[in-house]
Amino acid sequence: MDFRQIKYFIAVAEQLNFGRAALTLNISQPPLTRQIQQLEEEMGVHLFIRTPKGVELTQAGELFLQEALNIRSLLEQATERTQRAGQGRLGRIDVGIFGSGVLGTIPKLILQFRNAYPEVNVVLHTMTKGEQIEALRQRRITVGFNRLLEPLPDIETQLVRNERLLVAVNESHPLAREDAIPFRELKNHPMILFPSGMRPNFIDRVMDLCRREGFLPKVSQEVGDAVTGVALVASGFGICLVPESATTLRFPGVVYRPFKNAPQATVDLSCIYRRDDRSPLLMAFLEVVKSVRDEAEEDRQL
Repeated sequence: MDFRQIKYFIAVAEQLNFGRAALTLNISQPPLTRQIQQLEEEMGVHLFIRTPKGVELTQAGELFLQEALNIRSLLEQATERTQRAGQGRLGRIDVGIFGSGVLGTIPKLILQFRNAYPEVNVVLHTMTKGEQIEALRQRRITVGFNRLLEPLPDIETQLVRNERLLVAVNESHPLAREDAIPFRELKNHPMILFPSGMRPNFIDRVMDLCRREGFLPKVSQEVGDAVTGVALVASGFGICLVPESATTLRFPGVVYRPFKNAPQATVDLSCIYRRDDRSPLLMAFLEVVKSVRDEAEEDRQL
């Protein structure tokens, strides 16, 4: 039995006439008759009773019609779902995220993707940069988000946005009284740095900016993430440079100040994925990344 025979059977059962069924199928009547005869022989039952006006379904034929309609419906659903999967509209995508990356841009991007592709199951995994790269290579995640990734032969990087840096200071700190802070003023104040881990990282970016201004920071603490860094600012351990997205962190006693005349004080946020991955699902996700990046660029120009 094949689906063609099921299709032919449904046509005859609906028309109750071989001639009319052949017309709807756009075939001649003899091959249609042969296919139904073969189906009946294979099943070992009569599906139709021949009458002067055409045919009628036997009891077995009526039962098989319901099953045949179910089979046709399931096949149509399978075809539709397969087509949606081929278009990146169905399936599962595993996404690696990290510390301050879950603040600001990434939640907006994930929400936009889920709204555009509601039938795709988005699974988030909190991972360091090194863990994301390893998971990509092992195909445990499809895409990741991170900062300051050095070129790798098997990993592609797509910029999501370039964020400006701000200073988190305790409201009792002298710098809190300034509307904008000259970068060089940081040299006189203990600084909290984050995160430790795979190099280069955000600490390297901060150190590089300080060196450009002719000083090395007085490091009071090195911590694992932005949340801990800002919490230590609230506790009076020092100041902390954070990406703009991290300013959504609201700790009692902490304020954020921009830099004065320091256009270089920025850090990237990038989407990373396997260079050899050309799956429709990834392509759909990257289209949303591009859309969010373009929106951010337009907002910056306003």
